[in-house]
Amino acid sequence: MSTLSKTSPVNPAAAQPPTPEQLIALIRAIRDQIVVPEGVPAPASLRRRLAHVHPDFVNATINAAGVSEPVQSALGRTDEELRQDVDGTARMTAVIDELHALEKVIVDSVVVQRQRIGLAALQTYQICRQLARDERHAARLAPHIAEMKRLNRFGRRRNKPAEPQPAVQRPNVQ
Repeated sequence: MSTLSKTSPVNPAAAQPPTPEQLIALIRAIRDQIVVPEGVPAPASLRRRLAHVHPDFVNATINAAGVSEPVQSALGRTDEELRQDVDGTARMTAVIDELHALEKVIVDSVVVQRQRIGLAALQTYQICRQLARDERHAARLAPHIAEMKRLNRFGRRRNKPAEPQPAVQRPNVQ
């Protein structure tokens, strides 16, 4: 059985994982390197459809542009430039997949941290309750225990007393 060691890509020599602030700075640095091309001058409804043209149709049009100099001239782009765009766009889907995986890891990490914090809080509450049985600790812990009890939504629910319904008066019918 082999053991894998995890090292931080931000600072491989560091023993501590990066702080949230360091991760934010890294993400912003990456975001700043991404070039967003100029948009298509078309109505929004058409732009949505343009983003979903079938790949086989796109390849056929690139092939047609490759055999016709006037088509390339009208487009202002060669078939090779179009192929590079298609290839680059396809490779960016791998980037999107990695970003989704990164998001999942971060969300899972935060959930586990919240669980650990919640467990520590509930354990603290129970320890304080047990210590408060001893008169040496009772006076000091009593106000804290009362506040924790008031704020604890994890434990049993307390039913609110039902408000009395106003009596409905019926008109006398004679």
